Amino acid sequence: MLAATQSRSTILVSASDHDRLSSLARAFLDRVPDMAEDLLAEMDRARVASEAAMPADVVRMGSTVTLQDPEGSTRTVTLVYPAEADIAEKRISVLTPLGTALIGARAGRTVSWRSRDSRVLSATIDAVEQARRMA
Repeated sequence: MLAATQSRSTILVSASDHDRLSSLARAFLDRVPDMAEDLLAEMDRARVASEAAMPADVVRMGSTVTLQDPEGSTRTVTLVYPAEADIAEKRISVLTPLGTALIGARAGRTVSWRSRDSRVLSATIDAVEQARRMA
């Protein structure tokens, strides 16, 4: 598989994101098995925390993330569920190689993923902005 990797360091995921993402990955096993299996592997190795214990600099569903590639170019994307994805609006699905690499990573970490044409790409997370959560 190896569509998404994070150098195998620990990732942190909220309990609600963990439950929903695990269910999502299982539901997509027949349609996009490689990506679904990668997401399940990330959920298996994730440390799960309560919503209140989640640090602000950890990428969660709905987070807006500023990335810098090795050449110094920056881009900003928002991590969303597949139904909300819209590349023109810079909303990327968690079921993409980059999306899976980002979930649970912290600002300052460099994430790597394999592109659809098998190139290994990487970017450093410069900033994480959390979406407003409904109480």
